[in-house]
Amino acid sequence: MRKLSAFIIALVIYVSSSAQNNVLGGWYLVNLNYHFNQKLSLYSEVQTRSQHVADDFYYRELKGGISYTFPAKQSVLVGFGNYKTYTFPGNFEKPIAANENRIWEQFIMNNNIGRVKFEHRYRIEQRWINGDYFNRFRYRLAASIPVNHPSITDNTIYISVFDELFFTNKIPYFLRNRIFLGAGYQINKLLTIQTGFLRQFDYRTTDNGSGKNYITTSLLFNAGNTKRTVHHGDVD
Repeated sequence: MRKLSAFIIALVIYVSSSAQNNVLGGWYLVNLNYHFNQKLSLYSEVQTRSQHVADDFYYRELKGGISYTFPAKQSVLVGFGNYKTYTFPGNFEKPIAANENRIWEQFIMNNNIGRVKFEHRYRIEQRWINGDYFNRFRYRLAASIPVNHPSITDNTIYISVFDELFFTNKIPYFLRNRIFLGAGYQINKLLTIQTGFLRQFDYRTTDNGSGKNYITTSLLFNAGNTKRTVHHGDVD
């Protein structure tokens, strides 16, 4: 627990210093999961991003999928989506700079150390961007720490942190690093609200790359069989 606290403090210092020289953008999403039973569920999400906190919206995602959860705190998901990047400045200005259709497969493992829940997410993506095909591979390590209860249940405030790495099978191989630090509130099994700070850095072979800082806000809805464990910390 002390090591995790030290990591969170170091991350706060890092993202705060990074934000000083970078205009904050906005990152907003609504996530809906419908659980048929303890194992099978449908997933859907709408997401948008902006160059400034509430202006110059340049990106949107529409995606969904189906997931299956195993008894040993493991799950698999197959998803698909459409992703559009618009020209800048302006709000969803055409012409569209990038139109992407994507299929992905992911595997998640969860484990607890004390009151801290860890999540390991592995994802393989097949991407068609403006007609060209690309592969991408992602790994994310996330942690959720309840504040006012021993575990995350109704009326629980929690801390969420993750680091995600993006790779491809072509040069430069290492594409992106995404770091998130935030807090959430699970109102009940039906609704969770989360907000935080996200730092995304893209690597390129032609220059030193570029980074962007975002303020994020998420609404996470669950329906159907609400006895199933609620997923936290998703800023996808």
